[in-house]
Amino acid sequence: MKYALVNGILLDGTEAMQPRPGLTVLLKGDRIEGIVPAGTEPPDYEKIDLSGGYVMPGLINLHVHLPASGKPTVKQKDPRKAVRLMTSNALLRWVAFRVCAGYAKTELLSGVTTLRSVGGIQAIDSRLRDKILSGGAAGPRILAGNMAVSVPGGHMAGSLAYEATSPEEAAALVRKIAQDKPDLIKLMITGGVLDAKCKGEPGELKMSPALVKAACDQAHALGLPVAAHVESPQGVRVALEGGVDTIEHGARPDEEILRLFEERKACHVATISPALPYALFDRSVTGASETEQYNGKLVMDGIIDCAKACLARGIPVGLGTDTGCPYITHYDMWREVYYFHKFCGVSNAFALHTATLGNARVAGLGEEIGSVEPGKCADLIVTRQNPLEDLKALRHVDVVIARGKLYRSPKVKKIEKAQRELDKFL
Repeated sequence: MKYALVNGILLDGTEAMQPRPGLTVLLKGDRIEGIVPAGTEPPDYEKIDLSGGYVMPGLINLHVHLPASGKPTVKQKDPRKAVRLMTSNALLRWVAFRVCAGYAKTELLSGVTTLRSVGGIQAIDSRLRDKILSGGAAGPRILAGNMAVSVPGGHMAGSLAYEATSPEEAAALVRKIAQDKPDLIKLMITGGVLDAKCKGEPGELKMSPALVKAACDQAHALGLPVAAHVESPQGVRVALEGGVDTIEHGARPDEEILRLFEERKACHVATISPALPYALFDRSVTGASETEQYNGKLVMDGIIDCAKACLARGIPVGLGTDTGCPYITHYDMWREVYYFHKFCGVSNAFALHTATLGNARVAGLGEEIGSVEPGKCADLIVTRQNPLEDLKALRHVDVVIARGKLYRSPKVKKIEKAQRELDKFL
């Protein structure tokens, strides 16, 4: 198909972007064919009237767990039991695949045209990636991580992550995961908020430096980047020294950590969204203990501090939602963009740039997606209002275009309680 997007206002995704009216974006197949003055589009292109809407690159979500919905819950379920049940027979494995496919479509219809999965059930994420690319399902481009690598008693151990007991076993698990052709390897280096048993230890180091290095060395030998769950300064240091490419979540960095970021050419992926409910909600809403709230605030402050420090040093910062955590749904990437602006003090334009071209570069796809330029993939969204004036405009998407395929007036089913509670902190 050949489309001419007319009567729109262009936001191209670059750091210096400004609204550009009077232009027509030409799409041919899955590519942006050109950007021409209004009224000069070729006659054989089907005109799509944007009626003054703002056309921009599709959002990129760098931190997603596809199996979970983000539904609010007071009592935490045992993820090991849940995954064990979901993989116990062929029928339930099929159901699990369908669930993940549905959540991926929700990401797409909310404006996310590329997502990066960082811990999933078996090889569902790479299978779904391939099905979407072949046209067998509607969804965003997926950079699949499949199962992660953890340690006994570590974060997500036995559910979304294998358990390694030695450096040799960690390397072997990386090779096992690589057989399903993922796009990255995920390590669970520290614990998380709900793993901690006392105040001040949400990022307790779980994975030894030797194990981290062995996993990273094996992944890099196979041509795969490594992302790592890390929520403490000690964990960040161990991760970077071991060769991790992206620090997911993060913690307050010192000078040594910032130097390691620079030396290793590593990136920080900020995920403010999952920490916010534990840190800021009334505990009667979340059911969190005093310890969990304290640790949630510690993690949230650490993520923000890490992002600010990295930005000040020119270290790349990306954004992801950690979708699947309580209150963190598959349609709220726009909130992470808003939080980045609100808590890290960046401009609306820089926040949008980070969620598009910035995230594309962190994912290694900056030449393919993330900006509206001739030759790039036709991954676009259209909003009625201008997000450079108010990022909440991203909440309502009029049109989604993924690899040249149009989705008009997309609708997603939302969780009313999550929306109501989260909206209190806008």
